[in-house]
Amino acid sequence: MIRLISIMLLALLICCVAGLSIAAAAYFTVELSSKSDRYNSVSEIPYNRVALLLGTNPIGRNGKMNYYFKYRIDACVELYEAKKISKVLISGDNHIKEYDEPQAMKDALVARGIPASDIVLDYAGFRTLDSVVRSKMVFGQERLTVISQGFHNARALYLASHYGIEAVGYDAKDIKRTKTYLFFGVGREALARTKMFLDIIFNKQPKFLGEPIEV
Repeated sequence: MIRLISIMLLALLICCVAGLSIAAAAYFTVELSSKSDRYNSVSEIPYNRVALLLGTNPIGRNGKMNYYFKYRIDACVELYEAKKISKVLISGDNHIKEYDEPQAMKDALVARGIPASDIVLDYAGFRTLDSVVRSKMVFGQERLTVISQGFHNARALYLASHYGIEAVGYDAKDIKRTKTYLFFGVGREALARTKMFLDIIFNKQPKFLGEPIEV
């Protein structure tokens, strides 16, 4: 019995080490592959006609302002005012009437001076994969500037490259984090990147596609 328990514990340890190794490999593969295509300087980033602004909710889970939202809006306005983008494709979640990431971001951009005529909404960007794939398959874009925080851009750019989209990322300001938050944040992102590779391997498709839409 003791030997059996020891074997089970060893097997569990091996599985845990293997899982952590896979997650770490996924995390750093995405990080390194995207590094040269991510920018945080308006003057250095190349021009692309269309920006893909990845959606998030203006209100955080704590009921207060979501700074991921604020900083993505700031970054988009910076690029537009510097004439580094001409159109904004906002892709986010709108799975219920009361939750509408794309419209909230559009309202914020219009309030900051970006004409509504230069903004297109994708209401079916439920995940990063959906947003990236739909930008090409539905909205016809093969060159993009992706706007989000750096950790998110890294994953989006990897997906863009896999699906034949020439993309660069503009890293919005990130949220100042405690060491504990950073630890769990990196852990969540490592899991997200691992899942992304599984989606690629199993050829996961967006939940919805549909007829082409002109940007």
